[in-house]
Amino acid sequence: MSLTLPRRRFIQGSALAAALGAAAACSNDSGGSGGSTELTGTGPITWVQGKDNSGGKVQERIDEWNKLYPEEKVTLIELSSEADQQRQSFVNNAQTKSDAYDVISVDLVWVAEFAANQWIVELPIDELKNDDIIPAVWDTGLYMDKLYAMPFATDSSMMFYRKDFLAEAGVEVPTTWEEVASAIAAVRALPNHAGIGGFGGQYAKYEGLTCNASEFIHTAGGAFYDAENAVTINSPESVKGLQTLMDAFKDGIIPQEALEWKEEDGRNAFEAGNLLFYRQWPYQYANNLEALGTEKFDVAPLPSIGGNDFVPTLGGHNCAISAYSKNKATALKFIKWWTSEESERYALETQTLAPILGSLYEDADLLAQFPYLTTLRESLDAAEGRPKAVAYGDVTAAIQDAIYPAIKQETTAEDAVSGLETALKALA
Repeated sequence: MSLTLPRRRFIQGSALAAALGAAAACSNDSGGSGGSTELTGTGPITWVQGKDNSGGKVQERIDEWNKLYPEEKVTLIELSSEADQQRQSFVNNAQTKSDAYDVISVDLVWVAEFAANQWIVELPIDELKNDDIIPAVWDTGLYMDKLYAMPFATDSSMMFYRKDFLAEAGVEVPTTWEEVASAIAAVRALPNHAGIGGFGGQYAKYEGLTCNASEFIHTAGGAFYDAENAVTINSPESVKGLQTLMDAFKDGIIPQEALEWKEEDGRNAFEAGNLLFYRQWPYQYANNLEALGTEKFDVAPLPSIGGNDFVPTLGGHNCAISAYSKNKATALKFIKWWTSEESERYALETQTLAPILGSLYEDADLLAQFPYLTTLRESLDAAEGRPKAVAYGDVTAAIQDAIYPAIKQETTAEDAVSGLETALKALA
C-alpha cells in the first residue's frame, strides 16, 4: 500500500517466499507446482472475474474482441461478487491443475501468493510497461521484481454523499470527521430523515473490513508493519485509530447495519435514501448515475480525522495468466488489448472503473464527464496498501478476527490491538 503499496515491501514468511520465488523463476515447462511457463498456444480462452455489476458492459467489450479475433474467442466466466470466494475459486482451479481458467482477474493482494505458488506465469515487462501507468499501480503486479499480473483497474476509496439531503438541511459538504457528525445530526433533525444512517462502509467480517479498519488506523498514524517487516500494530496511534472507529459505531455515526455490509449492501442503502455518506470504491459512480442522477448525489474526499488527512486503502485488479492455460499466447494478446488506452477509456466511461493511466485523469473530455476524477487521483496518490504477503490470507484473517469484536463493542481497543500484535508475530 510510500503511502502506497511499494512502501510496504513486506513478504510474510520471507524464507518461504524467497524459496518459492526462486523456484518460480527457475521453473521450466512443468517445473515446480505450476504448469507451463511458455507463452505459447493460440485459440479460445476464458476471462474470469467477479460478478459483473455493470449491466453487461464487460460482455459488450468482450464481444468487440470476438469480432476482431473470431478464432481466439474469449468467454466470460463470472464468479462470486465476494473477493474471498473469488480467491477460493482461483485456488481450487490451480490446485486441480484445471485449464478452465485462462486469464484471471487477480486482486492486488493475491499477486504474491499466486506467483510464489506458480499458479500464474511471469509476463514480459518490456511488452506491457509504459510510462503512462501510475507507478504505484504498476508495482502491484510485481513479485520478486518480476511482473506476474498486469493492472487493468486501480481503486481507492472516496466519500459518496446524498447531495439532495445535505441541501435540504442547508449543510455544506463536510471535510472533517467532526463536520461529518454535525451534518448527520442536521439531516436527522429533518422530519423525513430522523432514522437515516450516517457514515457507511464495508464492515462485515471479510476483506472489506480489513480495508475500512486499516484506513482509520493509518489515518491516526498507526501501521501494521514497519519498513523492515517488523510488526508495529501495537502503538498509541493504532489504538487511537481503532477507538475512533469503535466510537463511531457506539455513537451512531456508523449504522449498526454496517456490521453486515459488503459493497453492494451499502450501495443499496445509499440509493434507497437510507444512508447519508458512504465510503466506497469509484465503480459505484456509474450505478448512482443511473439510480439517482447527479442532482441527488456527488463524490468528495474522505474527511480528515483528528487533524490528519484521511489515508485511503489502495485497491485494484490485475490480469494474470493461469499456469494451466493451454493458449497462453492468446491470453497475453488479450491482456495487451484489455489494458490498452482504448479499453481503459471504455472501462471508465461504462463502469467508472479507475484507470491505470495517469493521462486519463487529466483528459479534458473525461473530466467534463467525470469531474470526480481529480478527487480520485488525489485519493490514489494518498492511498496506503495492504501487506504484500505470500501468506496474505492469514494476515487479513488475523486483522478481521481482532477488529470485528472491537467494533461490536465486545472488547477494548487496547486488547484488540494487543491481540492482533500477537497474532501477526505468530505468522512471521
